[in-house]
This record gives sequence, C-alpha cells and structure tokens, in this order.
Amino acid sequence: MKNSQTLYDQAVKVLPAGVNSPVRAFRSVGGTPIFMEKGEGTYLFDADGNRYLDFCGSWGPLVLGHRHPEVQAAITEVVGRGWTFGTPVKEEVALAQLVADKLDAVEMMRFVNSGTEAVMSAIRLARGTTGRDKILKFRGCYHGHVDYLLVDAGSGLATFGTAASAGVPDAFAELTALAPLDDLEGLQKLFAEIGEQIAAVVIEGVPANNGLLIQSHEYIAGLRRLCDQYGALLIFDEVLAGFRMPEVMAYAHYGVQPDLVCLGKVIGGGMPVGAYGGRAEIMHHIAPLGKVYQAGTLSGNPVAMAAGYATLKAYYEADVPAVIEKLGAYLDPRMEALLADVADLGFIRLGSLFWFYFKRAQAPRTAEAIAAESGEIYGKLHRLMLDRGIYMAPSSYEVGFLNAAMTTTELDMLLDGIKAAVEEGIVS
Repeated sequence: MKNSQTLYDQAVKVLPAGVNSPVRAFRSVGGTPIFMEKGEGTYLFDADGNRYLDFCGSWGPLVLGHRHPEVQAAITEVVGRGWTFGTPVKEEVALAQLVADKLDAVEMMRFVNSGTEAVMSAIRLARGTTGRDKILKFRGCYHGHVDYLLVDAGSGLATFGTAASAGVPDAFAELTALAPLDDLEGLQKLFAEIGEQIAAVVIEGVPANNGLLIQSHEYIAGLRRLCDQYGALLIFDEVLAGFRMPEVMAYAHYGVQPDLVCLGKVIGGGMPVGAYGGRAEIMHHIAPLGKVYQAGTLSGNPVAMAAGYATLKAYYEADVPAVIEKLGAYLDPRMEALLADVADLGFIRLGSLFWFYFKRAQAPRTAEAIAAESGEIYGKLHRLMLDRGIYMAPSSYEVGFLNAAMTTTELDMLLDGIKAAVEEGIVS
C-alpha cells in the first residue's frame, strides 16, 4: 500500500482528513484509505496495482459495473463535441423523456447535480405548493447534507429536531419533525398533532443509508393515507434505491404513488446528476412557470445526461432487475446456509442492495435496533475482506451493491470471505 499511503500523506495536508466525503476516511473501520486508479467491470485497481472485487460501486451509481462500454462510448462522443454549454441540449430531453416513459410517478422533472440538491429542491417545491413550512422526516433516513435535514430526534414523539451538525442553526432544524420508522400508531399520533402544518413528508424509498431498514407494506401504505388525509405531499427519496429494486423503484415495490420523486446515482451512470419530478401540476410551480425558484449552472450538463441515458437504456435492454434477481437466487440460499449456525451475523437483500447486520436474530427495521457492537465487528470483517481482495463500504451502516456485470464467480468470492470470517472467529 506504499503508493496509497504516500497519496494519503499528501492529501491530509490539503483536504480535511485527506478526503472529500467523511466516510471515505476509514475512521470507522481502521487503516488508511485506499486510493483507486481504475475500474473494470466488477473490479477496482488501486494505486499500487492491487485488484479488488467491488461491492461499494461508487456508493450506488454503477448498477452496470465499471466502464460499461456503451456508457463510456456515450461520454466519449459528447466530450468530442464539448462538455458544457449553459444552454438547453438534446441529451437532457432524451434522458427526461426516457425517465418519464418508464416511471409512472414522474410526468415532468428538473435535473440538478446531486441527490442532496434534488431533495432540497423537492422540499422547497412542496413548501411553495402547499404554503406550509414544516416537513417530516424519519429517524434512520438520510437525505443529503441539507441544513434542515441534518437533525437529531427530540425528547418526545412530535418534538421538532435539533441540529446534528455544527454550523446548522437550530432555527432551521426546528422546522423539521422526526417520526419513528416501523411505527404506524406513533405516526398516526404525530399527524393528529401537527399534520395540518406539514408541507411534505420525505422518506427514503428503502432506508439504506443507516442499515437496510426495509419497511412493511402496511407502514408505507399507512403513510400514504395520512399524507392524503392531512394534505401533505409525499416525497420518495429514491436517490439510492431507485433502479435497484426488483420492481425498478421502491414506490412500485410498495405499491404506492408518491407526489414527488428524487433521483440520483444510477440516473447519472456515475456522473454528478440528480433530479426531482412528479405530477405536472406540481412541477408547474417551478420558475419560470411558477414562483418556486431553483437553478443550476451545470444542471442538464450534456456529458452527465448522455451517461445517464446510456446507463438507463442499457439497464432496460438487459432487464437488469431480472439479472440481479438471478444473482440473488444464487446468493441468498448459500448465504443462508452458511450463516445458519452463526448467531452474530445476518444477511438481508432487496434487489441489488444487501447488508450484513450483527447480534440480531432478525434484520432491524429501525436505526435504534442496530446493535451497538456492529461497528467494531464490521471493522474486523472489513479488514479481512480487504486482505482477500474484496472492497466493501468502510462503514457498518452502509449497504453493499450487486451489479449486472457480476457472475457467480464474484458471489462465491463473497461467500468464501464470509466463511473465512466465521472460521477465524470474527463472527460466531
């Protein structure tokens, strides 16, 4: 790891902790961050020439794997003509039309440059549409680093949040209420108290930034009914779950129709892209048609739009959800058999998202149910996997990703790694 260490030593002098996103610093798993130089299919190659099977997938965008030839060709073609114009381009129309054709909850959309921007803009739109100020989010869900979404829970069920980050004024957080996941009765009580003040409820399509907290269909259906009853807009944050479900989108998995959908990651094929969309009557409130202002210098960038279009085109042509479910049909029973007598470690998968949980008989549905020992155990597991040439997210709370370039060979590598963890006593 000589070259990675050298690069890290240089990075800490000019970047906080040597990284541009906190979890990359390896603080929760130990060791020095690994600097990657190349991706190919299902593999990463570091600055020292080592190869790793990649289950991190750039944190979600690479549903086709690294450097898919059609995506790379689309990027190359656009770059040959120019990479930013600050004008409308045909690529943004093509991608918007493809998304609108495929997602029944999205009649119109606006492109931005990240998932954080998408959620921030959707909430502003909801406030502008309803004339209300308060929003509701859920404990255990992450929606980017927007000030009023970086909140901790208060002391009571309907207590409004307090800032979870320095630099966030409490006044911002006070407009955000927090609700428990997997508690429909508690949610009903909260709406009875403040429902008529809520502009929007925002929830991850499948909560997957603080463990894979899969909710019941009953709970999500109940949330939809409460939003309808009290006139709040329901925003599904599908930045991570979108295009990774057996039914493509999480809202389709649950059989509900959100008012607004936030997209990111897969929709850009690895380029910085986000989007928010929904019914035309709501989207017409955005400037210049309406009074809700939102803009972006690089929004609709032709390179990013071309990458996203090529990714989704290949995704649908290859029927990626079916490809992933075939991989899952191979992986799930083998993992279940491997862990049958292991009390410390569990495995859960939905679509191309998977997660290892610890010290629990059942997969948690709330962040509070995640075992306190998870970080320490996962750190040991993470180091073992690295030694075996497997790169997983450097945090016990982050999910892993399958992609369409994988085969049973890669799944066997993962299974062998978990088997080694059991044999070495990391889990038992």
